[in-house]
Amino acid sequence: MSSTDKVGPTGRPLPTFPAPRPLSAHGPARIIAMCNQKGGVGKTTSTINLGAALAEYGRKVLLVDFDPQGALSVGLGVRANELDVTVYNLLVERGHDVHDVIQQTTTPGLDVLPANIDLSAAEVQLVGEVAREMVLSRVLRPVADEYDVILIDCQPSLGLLTVNALTASHGVLIPLECEFFAMRGVALLIETIDKVTDRLNPSLRLDGILATMYDGRTLHSRDVVRSVVDHFGEDVLHTAINRTVKFPDASLAAEPITRYASGHGAAEAYRQLARELISRGAAA
Repeated sequence: MSSTDKVGPTGRPLPTFPAPRPLSAHGPARIIAMCNQKGGVGKTTSTINLGAALAEYGRKVLLVDFDPQGALSVGLGVRANELDVTVYNLLVERGHDVHDVIQQTTTPGLDVLPANIDLSAAEVQLVGEVAREMVLSRVLRPVADEYDVILIDCQPSLGLLTVNALTASHGVLIPLECEFFAMRGVALLIETIDKVTDRLNPSLRLDGILATMYDGRTLHSRDVVRSVVDHFGEDVLHTAINRTVKFPDASLAAEPITRYASGHGAAEAYRQLARELISRGAAA
């Protein structure tokens, strides 16, 4: 990773992140939770497009839809509401093979573990389970050696499902919308991450805070990013994701932006994010 004189959107010199070397073998996976209890901050969009960018670089990636809304599944063309077995069944029932539930996407190297509205019942059903925070870890264990990266798209809450995701993960990515109200919940989220690290998963670490819906033309966006950098320093990733209508268009087409509009700046931003995470050691 080498620095340039160019100042990036975070107000710091923007390093050059080299293209990652090809892998000679796959696995074991580094598991990353995409987490923020605030909705509408770009969690699902970032999970899909970061996953697709990593797959472009030859990584084998599994995306886990861990939100009962099932937006990640739908955004990848999976008809989740028609499925009899999803991640929900793996959590609350025995006898299912996770390999049978995982689906391939149209992007080579990118698979998805789908979810639908059934998952909303899991939080209640898991309350009485022994080691209830560890259930997702058990579900992912049989496939962890087959992937390089597993990305978990969390629901917008700090409930039991999110705690399961954090307990199963090695790292956390926090997408943060570039507006002032979005910052208020980050301290609470960091507190939750600290509690999970202290009590359940000592190896968990913050991989970075990702500025999303950034608009460099507005003073507001620039002020928010500057404030986040002042607060969190090097935990804030250099890559920022700009606001663009291409994201909803790509979702409608059920494709990652890297395939739907491969040459668009937003696609390149997620490729840069993939390179940045690899250079930080946060992805294979």
